[in-house]
Amino acid sequence: MGPTSSGKSSAALELAKKFNGEIISADSRQVYRKMNIGTGKVPGIWSMKREVFLSEKIPHHLIDVADPMEDFNVSHFKTLAEKAIVEILGKGKVPIICGGTGFWIDAVVKNVSIPEVAPDPELREILEKQSLEELFLQLQKLDPERANNIDSKNKVRLVRAIEICKAIGKVPNHKTWSMEHGASNKEYNFLQIGIKIERKELNEKIQKRLDERFDEGMITEVQSLHENGTTWQWMERIGLEYRWVSRFLQDQISEKEMREKLYFDIIHYAKRQMTWLKRNKEIIWIENYSGIENEVAKFLKK
Repeated sequence: MGPTSSGKSSAALELAKKFNGEIISADSRQVYRKMNIGTGKVPGIWSMKREVFLSEKIPHHLIDVADPMEDFNVSHFKTLAEKAIVEILGKGKVPIICGGTGFWIDAVVKNVSIPEVAPDPELREILEKQSLEELFLQLQKLDPERANNIDSKNKVRLVRAIEICKAIGKVPNHKTWSMEHGASNKEYNFLQIGIKIERKELNEKIQKRLDERFDEGMITEVQSLHENGTTWQWMERIGLEYRWVSRFLQDQISEKEMREKLYFDIIHYAKRQMTWLKRNKEIIWIENYSGIENEVAKFLKK
C-alpha cells in the first residue's frame, strides 16, 4: 500500500518474481478496460487463454474486468479478490494485493461485510444533477461519520454512500467493521506493508509521472474513450486525470490550467490516501525495496 506514485506496482512485481506470487490489483479505476494511461496500469496484455492480465509474465488479477460506465463497486471487488486469493493459494503461490484504494483493501483484509444495496436508478438520476458540495452536505446530514472519512471530491462514492444511507439508514463504518470482524480476516494471515516516502520526493514523482502520461498519449486516450461511448459526465465522476482532461477536451479550461489543476488534485488525493492508511496500525512502513523483501521473507517463513 501507499500513496499514488510511491512505487507500489513495481515493488509488487518484484515480490511476485522473488516469491512465486500473483498480484491482485486493488485500484478502483484499473478494473476498467481501455483506461490504461490515466490509471497508471503496468504495461501488459490480457491473456485470453488464462483469462488474466499479464505483466512481465506475472498474472495481475482485477485489471480489465469491467467496461467503462459499468457498475463496479467494493462489493464486486471483494467477491472477485477473494476468489483470486483461493485460486492463487490453490496453485501454491503467494497472493499479493497491491493498490491505493484503501477502502477496497480493508474490505478483504478486515473481512468487511458489505451491505447488499442494489443501485437505485431514480435516486441516482436526481443525485447526479447535484454538485459535489450539495452531495457532501447531504451525506453529512444522513451519516456524519461516513462523511468524515469519504473522498468528498469523488461523486461516484458520494452518490453510493447516500444511496446506502437511504436504503439502510447509514453506511457501516470502518471502525464498526473492525469491531465486528476483528483486526483482520481470520481465514488468512496478512502482512501489510506501506511504502514510506517523503512528501517532497512524492510530489516530484507525481509531477514526473504526470508528464510521462501526457507524453504517452493520455489526452488521446480520453478522447478515444468519449468517441467510443464513454460520457464526459462519467469521466468527470471517475475524477483526476479523466476529469481534467475531459474538461480540457470540452474547451472548459486551457491546457496549462488542466495540467496545473490535475497536479494539485493528485497531490490532494495522495494526502487523502495517507490519511486513510495511517488509521491502520497494522501497516509496517518501509522506505526501500530491500527492506520490503526482507520483511516478506520473514513473514513467509512463519
